[in-house]
Amino acid sequence: MDKHIAKLNKMIQQDMFDRHPNDPKGFWENVGKITVNSANSLTKAVIKFIRLKGYHADNIKVTRRMIDNRVTYTDVLGHVRQIGSCKWIKSSMKIGSADISATLQGGKSVMIEVKWGKDRQSEAQKRFQASIEKAGGVYLIIHKFEEFYEWYMANYPDSIK
Repeated sequence: MDKHIAKLNKMIQQDMFDRHPNDPKGFWENVGKITVNSANSLTKAVIKFIRLKGYHADNIKVTRRMIDNRVTYTDVLGHVRQIGSCKWIKSSMKIGSADISATLQGGKSVMIEVKWGKDRQSEAQKRFQASIEKAGGVYLIIHKFEEFYEWYMANYPDSIK
């Protein structure tokens, strides 16, 4: 396991112990541990780290929305029937948005795009990056938790325990 993920897992254990001081010391040892083995788990690890440091972070999902027009009824013979259909509509989120939106120390806006394996930035994501940077925000592209951790340490050294 990576040493930075190990530090994050220690932070998680300490947070659990701090919030539940009356539980036995080893009770929270394996609860909430993070293993990074996909883009989804990397996103969760970064968000967890930011939140444990006392800042704000959200996972941004740009997906279509489903409108369910189905109706379920029981016919005269007692059979349950369903009529209608589902329709997918366009997302209200901006195409190309980063995976994580965070606000760190001093109100600094940080957008984090998580890439896993051979995943690359789309043209829409490049346009989104340019708009964030033009507005004075920070846009990061990370492939590993270590990249984020090292960026964080370089920019917020006083908050590292």
